[in-house]
Amino acid sequence: MRVVIQRVLSASVTIAGVRKSEIGPGLLILLGIGHEDGPEDIDWLVRKVAGLRIFDDEAGVMNRSVVEIGGEALVVSQFTLMASTRKGNRPSYIGAAGHEIAIPLYESFCQALSAAIGRPVGTGEFGADMQVALVNDGPVTLCIDSRNRV
Repeated sequence: MRVVIQRVLSASVTIAGVRKSEIGPGLLILLGIGHEDGPEDIDWLVRKVAGLRIFDDEAGVMNRSVVEIGGEALVVSQFTLMASTRKGNRPSYIGAAGHEIAIPLYESFCQALSAAIGRPVGTGEFGADMQVALVNDGPVTLCIDSRNRV
């Protein structure tokens, strides 16, 4: 699993002109799921994301997690994170998991993250054409891959 995490002041997902989810201060998480991903990737990644100390403390130092600030989270599925650009200029998405694997893992990730942060998690809609809006705070943007745990 790969995630791009952005610390945001606000973020939203709109599908076909209808606002599906929106959050205030917290994390916008773009989630890519590969063929070999499974429950152990979810467990590791959720612990990592919930514990990331990327929010300022009273001294202005990034030393607090989304849990500690009572922040929100919005998770958007993004198969393009699994793209390979090794050959040519057209990305290959062969590494992205198909719907039968990715949808249950996406839903499990969202449920596990909700439990970890102690509040509901906003979502997009798997496979939909979504418009994602955000106000990046910092900016702070991190990329994490569950296959690179060392």
